[in-house]
Amino acid sequence: MANYQNLLVAIDPNQDDQPALRRAVYIVQRNGGRIKAFLPIYDLSYEMTTLLSPEERNAMRKGVIGQRIAWIKQQAHYYLESGIDIEIKVVWHGRPYEAIIQEVITGKHDLLLKMAHQHSLLESMIFTPLDWHLLRKCPCPVWMVKDQVWPEKDSAVVAVNLSNEESYHTALNLKLVKETQDLANRIVKEPLIHLVSAYPTAPLNIAMELPDFDPNVYNQALRGQHLVAMKELRQKFYIDEQQTHVHEGLPEKVIPEICDELNTGVVVLGILGRTGLSAAFLGNTAEHVIDKLKCDLLAIKPDGFVCPISVDEE
Repeated sequence: MANYQNLLVAIDPNQDDQPALRRAVYIVQRNGGRIKAFLPIYDLSYEMTTLLSPEERNAMRKGVIGQRIAWIKQQAHYYLESGIDIEIKVVWHGRPYEAIIQEVITGKHDLLLKMAHQHSLLESMIFTPLDWHLLRKCPCPVWMVKDQVWPEKDSAVVAVNLSNEESYHTALNLKLVKETQDLANRIVKEPLIHLVSAYPTAPLNIAMELPDFDPNVYNQALRGQHLVAMKELRQKFYIDEQQTHVHEGLPEKVIPEICDELNTGVVVLGILGRTGLSAAFLGNTAEHVIDKLKCDLLAIKPDGFVCPISVDEE
């Protein structure tokens, strides 16, 4: 159940406005819960000050941390004064993504929110290496927030995989729709949830090598398979047929286009969190979709996901 009550907001140190904190407050005001504003900082110049003693370097780090805490309090003063429960924490850590994920684990946070920067020309979101580390490795759902006005019609798009190529797709599809419904019913009066799936066209090399192969018949059969699977999925959650979309094409093209047409507030998708050779050889379909989105993103891991980050004992 997506009853997010313990939210962690990764503060952007390079700008005064914090859309991720604003989105967290939006959720808490409607669903309850508490927020922790978290910022890992590090400056190698403080570690390289050889003329200073370890005590003096430690005092300098504490001074910088204190300044950042005061800065975050200033950013959040309106929310704090209105009674929103926000804890502020700044730590000294050389790897921001590790610090954030370790805080998720030790603080038992059930949702991480972070701002994704917007490209000025394409209006799509730009993801930094920090973003990708969090999307792939964070054990809890990750909400990447775009700095935009929330649409008047609160709509969410759930990207589902109906190919049946892997057994885990069915379980993940059910988890995505259920968590989206749970969250939407808690924070939106009349939620509108759309399900989107894409299916590939017949490979050209097969059509060329097999004279009797009819790509039109193949495409129609594949579309029929996806329509049947979509009907089965939507009926389990009482979703109207008009709110389901099955389109031919690549997911990274189809899903962003549907989101644009519907003026979607957030797209929810599953991300397997592959890293290393697995990611290099198999790829991460979700990540190709993410690159082209123009709205908020909620990335959810499948059940059984194992976080590769361990918690520091210090």
